[in-house]
Amino acid sequence: MFVDQLVASGAYASVSEVVRAGLRALKERDAAVERWLREEVAPVYDAMQADPSRARSLEDVFADIRTRHADRLKEHR
Repeated sequence: MFVDQLVASGAYASVSEVVRAGLRALKERDAAVERWLREEVAPVYDAMQADPSRARSLEDVFADIRTRHADRLKEHR
């Protein structure tokens, strides 16, 4: 079991330390996602709701993605 391997390696003193570390990591990840949603996603959503004319068509977005992809392929040749 992975937890037992971590304890056996000496990285952690006990199974409970591994579990605590895992729970801390999950809490940090959840906090980071929440921060991203609050600070980056919500403002963009609000701006789009306030002014839908800011939106771009899917065709335009995918055209830009294709162009960027083609440019990156050229750079790596």
